Amino acid sequence: MDQRVRAVLALMNASLNRKLTVYEMAIAVGLSTSHLRRLFKAQTGKPLATYLKDLRLQHSRDLLETTFLSVKQIADRVGQSPNHFVTDFKKMYGVTPGRFAARYQQADKSSRRAQIG
Repeated sequence: MDQRVRAVLALMNASLNRKLTVYEMAIAVGLSTSHLRRLFKAQTGKPLATYLKDLRLQHSRDLLETTFLSVKQIADRVGQSPNHFVTDFKKMYGVTPGRFAARYQQADKSSRRAQIG
């Protein structure tokens, strides 16, 4: 993989909680925005914005599975408004973030009861 694309991927991972523009990414790797868009899609198979949104949603899924943060807190951690976050999450995973988290919280309660009993 091209080192500039790797650098953009690292920047994306480090910036999940804030707005990250294509211009900012392009400047960071010394390319024009159009050249970065073409190179990124050729290397990853996805447009920049789609890749970043998917990365944020994967990170939010991990947070929902491993923390007791609220949906609003998680939306903030992945740089999205709560409304867009819920819509995007449901579109990707077929369930709202609240219902997704409830599955893991219920499983955690059950496993703690089994350990105590």
